[in-house]
Amino acid sequence: MLAELFILFALIVMVIVVYLVFKAVKHLIVNSILGLLVLLAANLVLGLKIAYTWVVILICAIGGVIGAAIVILLHLLTGMF
Repeated sequence: MLAELFILFALIVMVIVVYLVFKAVKHLIVNSILGLLVLLAANLVLGLKIAYTWVVILICAIGGVIGAAIVILLHLLTGMF
């Protein structure tokens, strides 16, 4: 009886942990997509001609909107990217 209760408790804890992880991942995915869209809009609207290299995409995917802003500022201030 005690083993069954322990397994049930462990299962409930695992379900809660998986739910929290998926909830956090959802926000990261939305932020990454928004960052890439900001970079695309900056290229199309402002004509910045920032190259889509793996470094730029990685910065926007990890940093999201803030990462895109950093890439745009670096491009405007130093000509990088």
